[in-house]
Amino acid sequence: MRIGLYPGTFDPVTNGHTDIIKRALKLVDRVVIGVARNDEKGPLFTTDERVQMLQDEVAGLAGDIVVEPFSNLLMHFAEEVNANVIIRGLRAVADFEYEFQMTAMNQRLNQNIETVFLMADPRHQAIASRLVKEIARLDGAIDSFVSPAIAERVRDKVKNGI
Repeated sequence: MRIGLYPGTFDPVTNGHTDIIKRALKLVDRVVIGVARNDEKGPLFTTDERVQMLQDEVAGLAGDIVVEPFSNLLMHFAEEVNANVIIRGLRAVADFEYEFQMTAMNQRLNQNIETVFLMADPRHQAIASRLVKEIARLDGAIDSFVSPAIAERVRDKVKNGI
């Protein structure tokens, strides 16, 4: 079985993330979405909230999808879930430079796990979770960047200052 691991913080999950998940399903038998616990980044949503939001977002997709939190080294988590492939989305050259370094390090840690890059759909290239949160905090429209359910959750979080 080909298992692809799509890691990220997903704070919040965007239409770009969902697009990468759908496309990854064409390449592997199972997609494990690894939700990174990264409290240092000061996430808007807790890890449990992000896991739940992703589970809700992928519930209607056809395919074998699992959503799990992780807090250890990515390659250790990949080994735990028996991933053959790490799936990464690229939006711009700046993403590539960072991902290039990470891929080289991951290759040194485990040569049996490949990294596959999927270019962001042009409609989603500008979307970043960080920007979605910033736009929401400034009372801007985020509906074209996230699903209606996620937009509502982001607005509620921002409005309530939680």
